[in-house]
Amino acid sequence: VDHVKDFLWEMNQFKEWMRVYQDTTVYGAVACLEVAQGADIYAAKHGLFVIQATGSSASITNAEDFKPRIFT
Repeated sequence: VDHVKDFLWEMNQFKEWMRVYQDTTVYGAVACLEVAQGADIYAAKHGLFVIQATGSSASITNAEDFKPRIFT
């Protein structure tokens, strides 16, 4: 969860750091091989796409009613 919190802070700074994306819609995502301490739930609640390893591939595991956050 602490890593997700750090990433959310960075995403809030993204358009300041990368001004070329000022007029672009920006979404966030986290990817994991294993989920620890409910980090996937925390990330989804804060509007991040959650990508998890599934066998030899990966998939987005957010709920069907998930609404992604747009970072401004």
